Amino acid sequence: MTDTHAHLDFLEPEELAEAAAHLPKLRAVLTLGVDPGRWEKTLSLAQGNVYAAVGLHPTSAHLLSPEVEEALRHYARSERVRAIGETGLDYYWTPETRAAQLKALDFQAALAEALGLPLVLHVRSKDGKAEEDLAAWLLLHRPKRTVLHAFSGHPALEAAGLEVGAYFSFAGPLTYRKNAALREAAARLPEDRLLVETDTPFLPPEPFRGKRNRPHYVRFTLEKLAEARGLPFAEAEALTDRNARVCFGWP
Repeated sequence: MTDTHAHLDFLEPEELAEAAAHLPKLRAVLTLGVDPGRWEKTLSLAQGNVYAAVGLHPTSAHLLSPEVEEALRHYARSERVRAIGETGLDYYWTPETRAAQLKALDFQAALAEALGLPLVLHVRSKDGKAEEDLAAWLLLHRPKRTVLHAFSGHPALEAAGLEVGAYFSFAGPLTYRKNAALREAAARLPEDRLLVETDTPFLPPEPFRGKRNRPHYVRFTLEKLAEARGLPFAEAEALTDRNARVCFGWP
């Protein structure tokens, strides 16, 4: 199993120790540092089968400056870094910073392109506007390798993602009973575009809703993905592990 999106730096020491004890169960974990104050710690956690991504989350896009750009370029060249992000658009928390978010997104997309790394995209809004805007951005800029983190099933984003060959990463919400439409999306998407993640410590799957997530809980999302596609668990595990390896380039 591979957890393609976690935030290990958000875990408390005892939570991190628990997560570490379960790491041998996983093929790999990608932990993401999402603002300048987190990049150093994120890289320190990227050991063994844990790899890193560094980026500026859209809710922190207002921090972008020439100094932050230079620091991100520096960290992005670290040996353990396998992606840029997460970046993207978030109108749920900070709609007023839309222009800054787009500027930060464009910078990080250019950095990912220059370094030959995948771009990890976050999107969230109350009315679907951020999803529509990100879909339009994808069709305009057509990044070579991108991951739609915690894919929600939004139709415009699905269409744009398919058009540009994006990866669709499913998190805990795939397991929620009300999300039948999301499971239908997981069933119809191309098998070589599928990833699973936890977004640790956020978005816990059933049966851990209301608690803090852990990387090894990715099993529950993977089980639901296998069920949605009518696959044996081992086959779903093999294909998502393979997709993650191709996308992120770890051994």
